[in-house]
Amino acid sequence: MPPLVAFAGGGTGGHLYPAIAVAHALRRRVPNLHILFLATDRPIDRQILGQVDCEFAAQALPRLSRLPWHWPSMILALRGAIREVRARFEADPPLAVIGTGGSASVPAVRTARQMNIPTALLNPDALPGRANRYLARLADFVFVQWEETREHLRFHTEVRALGCPIREGFHSSDAEEGRRRFQLHAARKTILITGASQGARTINQAAVGNLDFLATLEDWQILHLTGERDFDSVQAAYRKAGLEAKVLRFTDHMAFCVAAADLVISRAGASTLAELTALGRASILMPYPFHRDQHQVANAQCLVRRGAARLVVDRKDAAANAAALREALEELTAQDEVREAMAAAARKMGATDAASRIADTILSMRGHVSIAPPESLEVTCGTTR
Repeated sequence: MPPLVAFAGGGTGGHLYPAIAVAHALRRRVPNLHILFLATDRPIDRQILGQVDCEFAAQALPRLSRLPWHWPSMILALRGAIREVRARFEADPPLAVIGTGGSASVPAVRTARQMNIPTALLNPDALPGRANRYLARLADFVFVQWEETREHLRFHTEVRALGCPIREGFHSSDAEEGRRRFQLHAARKTILITGASQGARTINQAAVGNLDFLATLEDWQILHLTGERDFDSVQAAYRKAGLEAKVLRFTDHMAFCVAAADLVISRAGASTLAELTALGRASILMPYPFHRDQHQVANAQCLVRRGAARLVVDRKDAAANAAALREALEELTAQDEVREAMAAAARKMGATDAASRIADTILSMRGHVSIAPPESLEVTCGTTR
């Protein structure tokens, strides 16, 4: 049988895209490697992984919760998944198991630890999520994007700040090809507005609130990815303002979008920021405001502290967001030297070799695996005992 490496986690592109980049790097080193993704049963996992040469296994798992009335069903689901994973690993033991985040990573990483199989975690966010905080003590390595993350994992395993693995297209895309791909004017500077694959309504609203200002920028053009639900209304707003713009629901060619841009307005997901820094693009970041721990704010601050981005706090109010965004836009569209310095700072942060370095570490992990599994690891209400 060909050698096997298992990735466990999913539910969002942020949990899957870095893992896919590592899987590709592993396959380049071991061409006959069998890749298994133990993901979730959410449609986005099947959509993303359906384009990858791998085995896909969906796990019906709830999100980890601190609410006591959720614990019984959560524990039952986790135990069922653990039994299935153990049977799979006993039939074909992986060389390594890599947790990518979310509750779907728990059964496989925990089982691998018990079976003395090398384990690692991908943690590109500045703040580790609940699953990774729990699993960090069980892993041989935790791969993080920024040094700031170390302080949140100081009592756990070996932490290596190697960057966030990025999709292969971001290694080769350039501005000229990006503008040609989207039929943009070669001589104009470009603002990319994006809320990632699902879109971001508050970013869309803030942009629409600034169409009067954007219409005054004669040497700039707009590429706006709206997501499905806001496409019609945003496109209509551009038409009403008499502003020519390239408005798209979605694209599979995000690398070309970023490459085409001189300035990016976006959320602050870990993968997004890795892609911005890999291509060295100045950005205005509006972190996702609805998550309890505000992890995207922490991500954004990693760039802001290094002069690579401006932070606009998403106040979930269209008027307030539009006003704050306009202030940043006025500065960065008028001052080329400031924007170019931000782009240079972003480029300095870029880690285009993260996937390769992580793949090399994974393939060498046999020498780092724990001598014996812990005596007892029982999942009880989100803790280890």
